[in-house]
Amino acid sequence: MLFSMKNNSSIIGIFWMIMTSFFFVGVFVTVKYIGTDVPASQSAFLRYLFGTLILLPIILKSIRNTNKSLMKKFMVRGIFHAIGVTLWFYSMTVITMAEVTAIGFLTPIFICIGASFLFKEKIAGFRFIAILISFIGALIILRPGFKLLETGHGCMLFAAFVFSFSYLIVKQVSEEKNSTEIVGFLSLFTTLFLIPMAIYDWESINNTNLFLLFLTAIIATCGHITMTMAIKSAPMVVIQPFTFLQLVWSVIFGFILFNENIDIFVIIGGIVILLSTSYLTFQESKNQK
Repeated sequence: MLFSMKNNSSIIGIFWMIMTSFFFVGVFVTVKYIGTDVPASQSAFLRYLFGTLILLPIILKSIRNTNKSLMKKFMVRGIFHAIGVTLWFYSMTVITMAEVTAIGFLTPIFICIGASFLFKEKIAGFRFIAILISFIGALIILRPGFKLLETGHGCMLFAAFVFSFSYLIVKQVSEEKNSTEIVGFLSLFTTLFLIPMAIYDWESINNTNLFLLFLTAIIATCGHITMTMAIKSAPMVVIQPFTFLQLVWSVIFGFILFNENIDIFVIIGGIVILLSTSYLTFQESKNQK
């Protein structure tokens, strides 16, 4: 009976993770479709502004019960995330969806490295192996010396690095706020810190792109919710491998909708990085038992 309950919770977690992969790739498609019609900072600002409006009732209710110390952490996270999403939006316009997705798989590895500095966690044994394997995966994707490295590759690498600090802060605030409140404050402060960059780059926007950015905000919010439900339903070691579906959908939709070439090295590199992060997650879960 106990085994059956665990098995069902794993299936539910996997289902929500599959839904998450669809939602997040839906975000990729809308942003890719808008392309360079709207500056990256402006696109990011409008996406998070709409997300803030959607979650505004939750944000206003939560502000009353949030102390200054916790609010500062949310503000710091907003700064990191504002930088990260601007880089991500730009990368999506200049390199393929598959490359953005595959490089994004490095974020858990950067989290591991960041935790060693911020929380004094040791990088030894399985963590060192995971970092090394991920580095090899990144080299397979980027192939320095054999492939022309574009600005988008560098921006996405830095975005993955910056996002890791955003997620590390979640580790500190997750015990004091629920997932919806955390997403709400993320939207609020990311929006606020994107204002200067958005104003500097601001251009007129047509109704189609405005609607697409509103749609992006809805899809992204749904993705964050289903991801949270997946994490609550099943252990990370169960759902982590299914993040690979994001790369699968990115390759398929990139090829069909945007005529992007299917680069076997990007796929192999993404698989290598995903295997290393799954291995890292598995070992971390064993140590926590």
